[in-house]
Amino acid sequence: MGMYKDVMSTLVRVLAADNIDNSTKQSWQKLIDADLRQGGTGSTLSVRDKFDYDCCLYALLHRQLEPSHWDVLVAKYSTHKGNKVSAIGRLVSRTASPAPQLFIYKALTAWAIPKLKGIQSGKRSTDMIVLPGEFYDMNTWDVDASPERTRRNWRAGIHKRLEQLEEAAVIHATHIFDAEQIFIDAA
Repeated sequence: MGMYKDVMSTLVRVLAADNIDNSTKQSWQKLIDADLRQGGTGSTLSVRDKFDYDCCLYALLHRQLEPSHWDVLVAKYSTHKGNKVSAIGRLVSRTASPAPQLFIYKALTAWAIPKLKGIQSGKRSTDMIVLPGEFYDMNTWDVDASPERTRRNWRAGIHKRLEQLEEAAVIHATHIFDAEQIFIDAA
């Protein structure tokens, strides 16, 4: 049954399933549900049925994705603080780089939790991990004070590997979703 529109919005929705209770709705969920109530595909499903389906897809992805693929998607897209932090920690131990461990940890964390504009002015939800601005200062990532060019190369290498891993994970998730025929255009 096709009820999702595209891979990325499906990934975000499914990875958020572990952080949603049925008593309150996230604002993005209200938008999806409103679209479905207006006659979109899946409008016959109850909110509970959609949530249950999201949870089933969550479990399917967790079971079928390689651990590194699962971790990179959770680190980048999950809204569950504990799961996100755990996935980041597991990725740090898997990330090969000549950089010191602290640098790898901070570069990976900054990639998974990018600096957001609007936090200070109250324009964004604070029900997410918000790192202090100084966390993004690369000068604090290396206690040995390696040259800036070296630190930039380390960061670029780490981010490149993470982006390649993320791309492979999205491709694998797409194959899983396609096999389940979850998209509106799927036959």
